[in-house]
Amino acid sequence: MTASSPPVSPVSTDSQPPVIRWDIPGRAADFAHWLERIAPMHRLRPESVRAASADASFRRYFRIDTDAPSTAGIAQPSGTAQPPVTRIIMDAPPDKEDCAPFVHVAALMAQADVRAPQVLDWDREHGFMLLTDLGRQTLLDIVDPARPEAAQPLFLQAIDALVRWQLISRPQELPPYNDALLRRELALFPDWYIPCHRGLALNAAQRQTLEQAFDLIVRHNLASANVYVHRDYMPRNLMVPEDGGTALGVLDFQDAVYGPITYDIACLMRDAFISWDEEFVIDMTVRYWQAARKAGLPVDQDFGAFYRAVEWMGLQRHIKVAGIFARITLRDGKPKYLADAPRFITYIRTTAARYRELTPLLRLIDQIEGTPEVNGYAFGRM
Repeated sequence: MTASSPPVSPVSTDSQPPVIRWDIPGRAADFAHWLERIAPMHRLRPESVRAASADASFRRYFRIDTDAPSTAGIAQPSGTAQPPVTRIIMDAPPDKEDCAPFVHVAALMAQADVRAPQVLDWDREHGFMLLTDLGRQTLLDIVDPARPEAAQPLFLQAIDALVRWQLISRPQELPPYNDALLRRELALFPDWYIPCHRGLALNAAQRQTLEQAFDLIVRHNLASANVYVHRDYMPRNLMVPEDGGTALGVLDFQDAVYGPITYDIACLMRDAFISWDEEFVIDMTVRYWQAARKAGLPVDQDFGAFYRAVEWMGLQRHIKVAGIFARITLRDGKPKYLADAPRFITYIRTTAARYRELTPLLRLIDQIEGTPEVNGYAFGRM
């Protein structure tokens, strides 16, 4: 979530895939040469390249057909051929995106037996990558906050994958999620959200309140044991298998770190784009905690203590993401992200209202948002 992606031309109305737009001089030729080189080996059909998606960085993704028949076992009408296998192409200009962490973490995911894209080819010089395709439907696409009972089996799959990922953790393999990084992330809120989105300048007393709150948040979060942290483990990055399998696919893991065990479960249940009633949040967090304990992961032996730690970790993330979404919107021209800011402010208020030492932060947030002081907050869906 650092920069905008080059725009992709709109989908054409005829049967031909749309022409991909290239804003970097010479990049179209580099792409064509790379694709021509690898196409025979991977049975690719270059004429089928079309836009798949773009994210909040400079990366964008294309989908391409192959001549290989599908072996996924998806039921087809009698006499109908299986659809061809598709692949994903990552376009990541090397002067703006470093693909090495993606390749490294993809290998760790495979080691953990977590379903993630396999790197089939990597043009490191030009920043093109051929990946296996995990499908078109995310967990976010199919869950409904009004029907948590239907979502539960899918979230249990997400928990299972998370536990397996955390079980292979070891120090020095990934960057540390340390004091410096936690504080850099928190600083996005006063650097972008407050002055650029809200148009406010904090006075000395308000700055001190924020700094003291940040000190508390960092201290609480660093008290948790460390494991591998995906860092964006949310339904939008979890792919539902198209073959009827029970293993969710995991995407967007290139920013993984070694840090607090509370982070990814906080991220999963306090999502950037969808909110759940607290009953469901607690239920799924309990189930993660039970699975983690059974697997021997270093969670608190008391669930109450663990849940409090998850709340403090979620608070750090929500403050950070509010700042990131403001930056993406105001610097990179992607307004859809900041539309979810009220969800984060609700998360922040909810947690701050639970803990007496966070009362000054709660009052400051109300001042920033222009919200009358309220005696309590509900966790419920927005």
